[in-house]
Amino acid sequence: MEPQPRASAGCMVVVVGPSGAGKDTLMAAAAERFAGDPRLHVVRRVITRPSDAGGEDFEGVDVTEFERRRASGDFAVHWQAHGLHYAIPRNACERVEAGQIVVANGSRSALKHFQKAFSHLVVLNIVASKAVLAERLFARGRESLDDIEQRLQRGDLGVKGDFEVVTIDNSGPLDRSVADMTALLGDLLARLPKPGPMA
Repeated sequence: MEPQPRASAGCMVVVVGPSGAGKDTLMAAAAERFAGDPRLHVVRRVITRPSDAGGEDFEGVDVTEFERRRASGDFAVHWQAHGLHYAIPRNACERVEAGQIVVANGSRSALKHFQKAFSHLVVLNIVASKAVLAERLFARGRESLDDIEQRLQRGDLGVKGDFEVVTIDNSGPLDRSVADMTALLGDLLARLPKPGPMA
């Protein structure tokens, strides 16, 4: 059963963008920048691949365990891509409902699922020029140059649908993109209701 969104003072910020755009790098920088602020939480995704596969900090599980947890209602959002299963833990809903800013690495194909689960959703679309994407993907050494060129030809950097979207171009210096992301999250934090007076 899919979770139903409830009105909340918090916000889910789902980060999307093509491979090589720098989503993981920017999210790690944001986690470090706001590490001392309990109002902001960066999600650790559940993915059906080994935990030592590298890249983002995630919880690796097998398909059987993933399906068990999905059936138990442990996930706020789940989807499939590139032969893998991905999920956002259920406590992300609880954090947003409690008035926190929650940041999650998502997928453009799953945005409708995020929209159903969270009443306040901001899509942070990280993009980069095709030349920069090609350079970064080639440096990873996972695909041939021909495969990369075909991937980029198929790729679309836009976000389709009725969403609140903020786009950051991460083609240039990383510190500029980090500053842009930090400013966005800082603005969202500033909009949170002030805590009431102590009894």
